[in-house]
Amino acid sequence: MESPKEDKPIEAVPGVTEKASRKSDSIGEIEDGNNQLHRHLGNRQIQLIAIGGTIGTALFVSIGGGLAVGGPGNLLLGYSVHALMVCLINNSLAEMVCYMPVSGSFIRMAGRWVDDALGFLAGWNFFLYEAILIPFEITALNLILTFWTDKIPVAAICIAVIILYAIINILAVQYYGEAEFWLASGKLILILIVFFFTFITAVGGNPQNEPYGFRYWYSPGAFAEHVHTGTLGRFEGFLGSLFSACFTVVGPEYIAMVAGEAERPRVYIKNGFKTVYWRFFVFFVLGALAVGIVIPYNDPALNNGSGTANGSPYVIAMQNMGVAVLPHIVNALLLTSIFSAGNAYVYCAMRSLHGLACDGQAPAIFKRTMKNGIPIYAFGVVMIFPFLSFLQVSGSTASAVSTLQSVTEGATMINYICISLTYIFFHRACKAQGIDRSTLPYKGWFQPYGAYITLVYMILIEAIFGYVVFVPGHWSVADFFPPYTMAFVTIVLYFGWKLWHRTKFVKPEEADLVWDKPQIDAYEATFVEPPTRLRDELWELFTRRKRTRENHMGEDSS
Repeated sequence: MESPKEDKPIEAVPGVTEKASRKSDSIGEIEDGNNQLHRHLGNRQIQLIAIGGTIGTALFVSIGGGLAVGGPGNLLLGYSVHALMVCLINNSLAEMVCYMPVSGSFIRMAGRWVDDALGFLAGWNFFLYEAILIPFEITALNLILTFWTDKIPVAAICIAVIILYAIINILAVQYYGEAEFWLASGKLILILIVFFFTFITAVGGNPQNEPYGFRYWYSPGAFAEHVHTGTLGRFEGFLGSLFSACFTVVGPEYIAMVAGEAERPRVYIKNGFKTVYWRFFVFFVLGALAVGIVIPYNDPALNNGSGTANGSPYVIAMQNMGVAVLPHIVNALLLTSIFSAGNAYVYCAMRSLHGLACDGQAPAIFKRTMKNGIPIYAFGVVMIFPFLSFLQVSGSTASAVSTLQSVTEGATMINYICISLTYIFFHRACKAQGIDRSTLPYKGWFQPYGAYITLVYMILIEAIFGYVVFVPGHWSVADFFPPYTMAFVTIVLYFGWKLWHRTKFVKPEEADLVWDKPQIDAYEATFVEPPTRLRDELWELFTRRKRTRENHMGEDSS
């Protein structure tokens, strides 16, 4: 980033001064405006949100289902393939968001650069996806607690979690960022524990003093059969593992959603996107490898249907080896991971609804914010969804988790389809309007071909996601609707809005590539000091001493 050329803040644009961006006002007064979110999220918080948005419940619990249907070989292949595809999504999203870090992010970009109806579809799909995942995480949290006892009233846990989510998200955004920083730190500790557990026990550091290595890749084998037998069954096992990855491997969209409230977004958000590539390899590819090492795919506990935390493949492996204390530590950290995921979903659902309202695709009341920048009415609507977690009170916790997961899986693919299509139109608009992409804050590589690849891939996955119900002898209405519910909803949303408002696709030469760029440029120009680096912020946090920094302008702040 170039050195600022202004000596004083730009007062003509509301909310762009450094002072204003850091100010925390009273939460009692409500403001009205098109976008009154405050830029309070610093580099340290953004980097840990980027990590926390990647690691969720699925990486430690649901991944066991992918292992059970595909085996360790298929699990590793499936997670590697899908992680590569989501890296390409990140490549597209980073270029757009770093150029135009606005509230609502890719949701509003779809409406501005492609078709207003696509923005409507993308926004409501993402809102429903995030909102429905909130009760999923609360239900999963109850699932983990059953590891110790089933005496705690389910309703009491639901109420306690809902209250905590409300407190964290009604305060100014920097408090959300601070909470996520510490919760994401717990996730990092958890993944380090399971990785060290895998390595140490595999080389012989277990109660049996037996180096088992890759034993389970040979017996029962690396590739499980699913639905059918033989080669076809093993291929379907790969598809089952791939579909598991589709629910587990996520993350870039969460970085994009905080762009409108990030300090120095073209530096800090850019660095957050750049870390996605190595994080995906470490967390998902190595995570899939680790799970396939510690437990065989045919272990009955993986699909015991008991509805307890024993469904975590790591906990099952620890109990199988006779490890006494570690399962309790892992499950305790799992609680923080699950709570953090639900907290992030509350935040993203609020901001997506606010973004829809800013572009006139949701009632205008949802764009109103309090003095601290919290979209208060959007908050009120979002906090209704956690109460769906009470469905488990009268039924099976495991069944509730499975149903909520199935309904939301298809929405992830639709989200990535919208991002891919938006980038293709953005790339065309840059070319038509003579914008040199090498001058952008972040230039994606292998474009626009990467976007075309992910567009085709995500459409294909969405189409075949529930293929098993069409196999003779497997038809079930109850099994048909969960994978395709969101697909039907989005078709209705898109064509309903398009026909009602008679929208048209945006021509490349008419796409609004200026939009909020002047305000963002003015905001970035208010900073007179170089951007901070993550290691410097961590040093200051833990030592309470400020490290003397040289000018790191233009360096990655990580």
